[in-house]
Amino acid sequence: MSELDNVLHYNGEKSRTISGENKNGTPGAAAMQPGKLGPSRKGSPDISLEVGETVTLADIEGPAEIRHIWVTVTDRTTKGSFVLRDLILRIYWDDEISPSVETPLGDFFCNGFGTRCQVNSLPIVVNPTGGMNSYFKMPFNHHARVTITNEHPAFIKHFFYTINYVIKPQPDLKSLYFHAHWNRENPVKLGTDYTVIDSIKGHGYYVGTYMAICALERYWWGEGEFKFFIDEDGQYPTVTSTGTEDYFGGAWAFHEHQFGERPHALTYSTLYQGYPFQSTHDHTRDRFSAGKPDPNPVHAFGDDALPMHGLYRWHLPDPIAFDTQLRVTYQDLGNDDIGLFERADDISTVAYWYQAEPHSEQQPILPRRQRLPR
Repeated sequence: MSELDNVLHYNGEKSRTISGENKNGTPGAAAMQPGKLGPSRKGSPDISLEVGETVTLADIEGPAEIRHIWVTVTDRTTKGSFVLRDLILRIYWDDEISPSVETPLGDFFCNGFGTRCQVNSLPIVVNPTGGMNSYFKMPFNHHARVTITNEHPAFIKHFFYTINYVIKPQPDLKSLYFHAHWNRENPVKLGTDYTVIDSIKGHGYYVGTYMAICALERYWWGEGEFKFFIDEDGQYPTVTSTGTEDYFGGAWAFHEHQFGERPHALTYSTLYQGYPFQSTHDHTRDRFSAGKPDPNPVHAFGDDALPMHGLYRWHLPDPIAFDTQLRVTYQDLGNDDIGLFERADDISTVAYWYQAEPHSEQQPILPRRQRLPR
């Protein structure tokens, strides 16, 4: 069964959209705000975010299902270049106190390091310029609340968003709920596996990983294996990968080696696996202004950066099933062409999964200062 089959049978659903112009998804009330061009002419397509403010983007009574989220926002202000790490997305299901989704906005959309990049995958799509889309299906039976928190040290004047969902005719008591959680270890403790997600309790499916790794060691950084400890697993996992680039669908360090040229890594973006971002340059000061009347020349201090790599893997065709619990870790290992060695890199991840509620509470997201990219 494919997405094309979803429209072959009518299920009695009612389509709704929440945006800056219709904040409640009220039927027959979209595009009615007056603007500079007159009545019902694009009056309020966006909202603003005060420093420290949490805004409820959507408050929806179920049974319903969120099917598409689109967001765009500036990636920098005069107070800094990491807006995409400073805005926190949270989603709460069925009046729970603990969020089921808690992650920096950019990382959720596979844009780590506070830096934009294009992504062309099935559930996450990021188009020019900074148009971030999620197609993860998010069903719920009673209630959904989606919030955005501005932890950036400046006022965000324009935040654009659209949430497309359907009202369902009846609850689905067997439906699993969408979850996503961000983590960072900076740096990873030498010889100790990085924790992607811990303490998932209950039953469900693990469906994806986004990784933003900043290499703090020389040489090849991707020898580590992902480990999935399922249900009663103890010291050793049931499911593993053979290496980092293998887990993300590539091979041999992503290298292309043309005759007469030095080898270089190829980036790519496909339906289920991708390596969309790789850079050794600091782009955070491109077209940046701190609001000074006579600003320093752009990159007067140079634009060299530590190597940054952004990768995703969606387990949608091959979800990792768990019945009672799940823990996911990653080995931070490298290769110097002589042998393997332990690394201590700066790693951030987003884990995506579906499970039955209630969920176990995850560690709260790190404070802003500890989230800032290197």
